[in-house]
Amino acid sequence: MTTEKTSTEKIDTDAQYDAEQQRKIDLANNVQAKIQNPLYGIPKKTLLTQVEAFAREKGMEDIISVLSKGALLAQRPRDFEDIPELDEADREVIRRETTHKWSQPRDLYMTVIVCSLAAAVQGWDQTGSNGANLSFPKEFGISFEAGTPNAANHEWIVGMINAGPYIASCLFGCWLTDPLNHFLGRRGTLFFCGIFCIFAVIGQGLAQTWPQLFVCRLLLGFGMGPKATTSPVFAAENTPASIRGGLVMSWQLWTAFGIMVGFSANLVFFQVGDIAWRLQLGSAFLPAVPLTVLIYFCPESPRWLMKKGRYHAAYRSFKRLRNSELQAARDLYYVHRQLEEEFAVLKGSSYVSRFFELFTIPRVRRATLASFVVMIAQQMCGINIIAFYSSTIFSNAGYTVKQSLLASWGFGMVNWVFAFPAVWTIDTFGRRNLLLFTFPNMAWTLLAAGFCFFIPDGNPARVPCIALFIFIFAAFYSPGEGPVPFTYSAEVFPLTHREMGMSWAVATNLFWASVLSLTFPRILSAFTATGAFGFYAGLNVVAFVMIFLLMPETKQRTLEELDYVFAVPTTRHMGYQLSTFLPYWIKRYIFFRKVELEPLYNFDEVESITVFEKGAAH
Repeated sequence: MTTEKTSTEKIDTDAQYDAEQQRKIDLANNVQAKIQNPLYGIPKKTLLTQVEAFAREKGMEDIISVLSKGALLAQRPRDFEDIPELDEADREVIRRETTHKWSQPRDLYMTVIVCSLAAAVQGWDQTGSNGANLSFPKEFGISFEAGTPNAANHEWIVGMINAGPYIASCLFGCWLTDPLNHFLGRRGTLFFCGIFCIFAVIGQGLAQTWPQLFVCRLLLGFGMGPKATTSPVFAAENTPASIRGGLVMSWQLWTAFGIMVGFSANLVFFQVGDIAWRLQLGSAFLPAVPLTVLIYFCPESPRWLMKKGRYHAAYRSFKRLRNSELQAARDLYYVHRQLEEEFAVLKGSSYVSRFFELFTIPRVRRATLASFVVMIAQQMCGINIIAFYSSTIFSNAGYTVKQSLLASWGFGMVNWVFAFPAVWTIDTFGRRNLLLFTFPNMAWTLLAAGFCFFIPDGNPARVPCIALFIFIFAAFYSPGEGPVPFTYSAEVFPLTHREMGMSWAVATNLFWASVLSLTFPRILSAFTATGAFGFYAGLNVVAFVMIFLLMPETKQRTLEELDYVFAVPTTRHMGYQLSTFLPYWIKRYIFFRKVELEPLYNFDEVESITVFEKGAAH
């Protein structure tokens, strides 16, 4: 009787498992919006057999025991207390992932620090030209002050010089990311970028003509583009899902820090006289030096190593980035299984085909669209009209050079300080919710700043009111649209298309940054400050609608689980926002009715706690 029952159970289990394999979620068209663990539904015995085969294939038989435990844990992450193969020490390590989630290895934080240095370089490079705009045009005879001959042409020249790094980045630098990462890895790419960010920046300070300055700024773009593309990906691939947003958003936090330090350098060096603009532009090389030196002290991305078939090196890297061998083995096997599915469905064969697959493979196309939305929104919100031209704006409003630089420094400080809350809120409140909250507030603050220009000249309240609303604008920007775009874009693409996808996202961002930088001097002259601020306030409203309709949430999902999120059709996502979420929000927050929100995503199958496993275990 017992034997018959056991045999029957085994047949039923195997039949259920076969049926489950037949209805695997389509990574191209996840109509049911299910989020599934790649180990879902596999009987325990079958899973352990697969682990043994994996260990033999990769020459990792010496760690087969920890790999087996890691695979069982990856299959049932929330049910770890009931996995008999885990001992008490193992369970305590997993408990600490929740109770002490910020307790991480030194090498993980070293990775974050180096990526933060890369961000600080980016921010300082952006604001060096802000203060220099007040003096280098006079040095090179391209001033556009009122009454200057050819002032309109000079506005375009100064705009082009300021836009130089962004032009080079979006047209060339960002698109070098894929081949650079392919041949050099994440660390080698950042080393390459560090070299350009040292010598091109020094060249800016030594330029003798405006064409020389323009060429040096173009060369700077060859470092800025791949750096902005690779650094967030490097951080995202090395950090665990529970704190990925908080750590990857350090890109924006320390970009804001670099912006603030750049404003500080502008303020310090303005007093040295005719060479002030040279020091303001050239000093930005300083944080690039430790970036270039320290990058090889970090472990290489284990996901990149696995993509190259270097599993032993990936396991060593995971061990440096996790608190225990069990966690390293769990992540190694979990990522391996998801990569098998990714490569089977999504693998691009060449540089050119991977680019076109950004727009032709449905799962990848949706990530491409979402990253485009958050990246273009960062330029639509108007933050860089302040970051690039705040000194010019304050000067036109009636401040002296020193007062303009002080006000710009205040903007930089607010931008940095208010980025800190996002370290916690980005993984709790969520990427999407942060943006939906902050964009309406950025719209009204910009509009208010623009209206303050109607206050008559000579009124002592004029410039302080303008500065106040610009500072409030920065306070809303910093925890929302500041950290989200680079964090979000670094995580939404599958590994097969991650370099190419991030190249697209950052190229989008920097292309529109170059357009903004190039056109703003002329817009300021043609629209007046009130019209320019009102124009960008309107763009904030447009960006809000785009985010509401087209941007899925990604918080606390592993990079592999996001494959299922972005397999949900865009039309289904838009329909849910309009027909379900919007009515819920109106009833809940306008009419204060107690209603429940029907979720879009079905997470029932994520944890893989199924009858198949229980039957197999018995």
